[in-house]
Amino acid sequence: MGKVRPTIEDVARVAGVSRATASRVINDVPGASGPLRARVYAAVTELGYQPNEAARALASGRLRAVDVIAVTYGPGIGWLNSHPYFSRVLAGLMPVLEGARIQLRLHAVGLETAGDVIDEIAANATVGAVLADITPDLASRFHRRCRRVVSIVPTSGAVPAVQADNVGGAYGAVQELHRLGRRRIAAIHGPAFNPCAIDRRIGYQRAVQDLGLPQASADGDFHRDGGHRAAQQLLRHAPDIDAMFIACDLMAAGAVQAITATGRRVPDDVSIVGFDDSIAAVCSNPPLTTMRLPVEEMAAAATRLLLNGVPATGHRQQFPVELISRDSTPTPTRERRG
Repeated sequence: MGKVRPTIEDVARVAGVSRATASRVINDVPGASGPLRARVYAAVTELGYQPNEAARALASGRLRAVDVIAVTYGPGIGWLNSHPYFSRVLAGLMPVLEGARIQLRLHAVGLETAGDVIDEIAANATVGAVLADITPDLASRFHRRCRRVVSIVPTSGAVPAVQADNVGGAYGAVQELHRLGRRRIAAIHGPAFNPCAIDRRIGYQRAVQDLGLPQASADGDFHRDGGHRAAQQLLRHAPDIDAMFIACDLMAAGAVQAITATGRRVPDDVSIVGFDDSIAAVCSNPPLTTMRLPVEEMAAAATRLLLNGVPATGHRQQFPVELISRDSTPTPTRERRG
């Protein structure tokens, strides 16, 4: 015979509370004290209790769902529209939810109305929310209203997060270009208030400072057109640039087009390292050397945290960023001398 599955009555008995109290805590209904909640959660862990998702939905009167939130900040940014990042988020989420009887709700939130919309989503959250692209202040606002949340972008200290080493990834990209003999390494940065873009900017600035290189940079918007415009601007003002670190593969693809339009060659005249390792890196001509952002793995880890209960305040899990070499940087046999 198989092992008997623990019931909520068993949880209540071990925790020394009523069944109704155990049910309220497990369903994250307000009203229970911190110590009482701790006792119930300890009993859940001890017994290996797994709540019946259908019963929880009936008890709450709401369908259980994971909300995925991205704040839009420019033209063309939307779910499954022009940016491959979001489809990778979904690719990581969906296998974890398969068979769990939990819906997936997507929210593309305009920056102008983000505060009010964030409040509404938090008030109606069930399983919880994955913050796919959101500023730290809005993430904190959500966390104050609903603890069932995990960010997959850099965020404030209290908000649980699984995130990539964006600073280290950008630093490593510049180091790689320097190793290949490049000494005039420019950067195209992402939006000034995007948390990933901020960290990648910091990584670039630290690297060129440590390596004793001059800085040259322009701002893009995490889209192809922004990368194209920024590369044109850099080449006008600093025509001796021999490499670019570009904070997003889509921008890097646009930069390649701008560079080759001037008669320069990639990677011989200007080498490029992008960031993300998205489909844009593979489809670019030439294919892009890039820093792989493990989006699918991060989204899956965030979802598992939510399914396991209320994530601990300040929880952190960091994922490394990996260099993927392709044709936008020289091979060892054709590295530039000097």
